[in-house]
Amino acid sequence: MFPIAVLVILIGFLARSWLLSFVPTVNAMERFTPPDEKQRRGAIGPTTGLPKTLQRAFDPADHFEPIPAPGPSDWLANHPEPGQTFEQYRRERVNRPDKIRRKLYLQPLGEFPGDTSPNLDQLEQFAEAFFTLPVELRPAVDLAGLPITSRTHPSTRERQLLTSDILAWLQTRLPKDAYCILAVTMADLYPADDWNFVFGQASLRERVGVYSFARYDPGFYGDARGDDAGRLILLRSCKVLAHETGHMFGLQHCVYFRCLMNGSNHLGESDDRPPHLCPVCLRKLHHAVGFDISARYERLLAFSQQAGFDDEAAWLTRRLAYLKSGQ
Repeated sequence: MFPIAVLVILIGFLARSWLLSFVPTVNAMERFTPPDEKQRRGAIGPTTGLPKTLQRAFDPADHFEPIPAPGPSDWLANHPEPGQTFEQYRRERVNRPDKIRRKLYLQPLGEFPGDTSPNLDQLEQFAEAFFTLPVELRPAVDLAGLPITSRTHPSTRERQLLTSDILAWLQTRLPKDAYCILAVTMADLYPADDWNFVFGQASLRERVGVYSFARYDPGFYGDARGDDAGRLILLRSCKVLAHETGHMFGLQHCVYFRCLMNGSNHLGESDDRPPHLCPVCLRKLHHAVGFDISARYERLLAFSQQAGFDDEAAWLTRRLAYLKSGQ
């Protein structure tokens, strides 16, 4: 069921060095304290009544690192969040696919130069493996002539697009079988005049979102593109696509383990989070969609091997071995 109230999520972070002094100081009483093991297992919830395969799938074993205490510039140091347990998620009226609305649509906007952009076919493959739902990649739409306000960023001198205009346009293109439609672009984005930039924005009620991959290219910041740049751009793009689409399924930021759903306040923090879900968030997505967890891991492993995500492939291999050892 889709909620009546409108919920808008601003995706990414301000990441504006010239405004860091405006980040409110967190009171000592409000500082984030990492949950202990009991609290982490409590967030997963009781599993004794589940089939043994699911009990093992939601058991962290030693494959998931606890979330560490945040550094001064990290997300939880500046945005202390209480976390969302599985039981809290289960009780909420979150968006879930149904018999009609089951497809994810990816709508490219503008050009995707081969040397600075993620491969769109690979993004489609990753999204299908991650969410276990059909994904349709639509033909790219030229930005010229679209009813989208733009501006020139005063520092980067790059063109930026206003996210609210993109979301309004997407609402006119939402297919009847769509769980959501997600625009992706290599253009930089901004949500309001007083923002430096944003990685994206989504409206949960309207089931539309837009994400930019522009700042995942090392060249955006003037850094040299090494031989590994293509893999890095794809990895970063896959992670932000899965993280922000996870919000479209009602998953809030994770505060229990190192997890794809951890919040991030800067690119380094985003790079540090893994491409997979912790047991708390995996159980939420499983509740929303329903899938064979081992089969999902197998598809993600095949994709990771093909994409050159060696660390993630090694992790998935270990996790699959653990799940199968209990059969």
